[in-house]
Amino acid sequence: MSELLAGVKLMDQDLEPVDPEVLKGKVVGLYFSAGWCPPCRQFTPKLKRFYEEIKKTHPEFEVIFVSRDKESQDLNEYFGEHMGSWLAIPFGEPKIQELLAQYEVKTIPSMRIIKPNGDVVVQDARTEIQEKGTDPEALWEEWLAFYE
Repeated sequence: MSELLAGVKLMDQDLEPVDPEVLKGKVVGLYFSAGWCPPCRQFTPKLKRFYEEIKKTHPEFEVIFVSRDKESQDLNEYFGEHMGSWLAIPFGEPKIQELLAQYEVKTIPSMRIIKPNGDVVVQDARTEIQEKGTDPEALWEEWLAFYE
């Protein structure tokens, strides 16, 4: 994962910088979302519950928030007040536009589970979490079958 995000700034819930090297060996979900988006605000709590449940037994899972917010303050508020203790790409980081294009994100919320080299393992993790997220462990095992 560190290859895909090499040189990209990441931040934690306290808006403090985080070295992308923390993603080494992690299964990463890129979460494309925004605070102004009603479907995003509906899905984010489901993702947060799923994330918290999976992290108990699989600390190798990480989510990165890729914001579509229009201002830095909006991103920081939405991230800090509504999301899990995952990571985010700061507002204005050019990599956001690259990721939107690379993963052909047309609508939000959207989520991709990706390999360290950036290949997509799960194209529509949002729908999978919505439909199968009540059994996080089973869904995790399903994802890992494609991950190898």
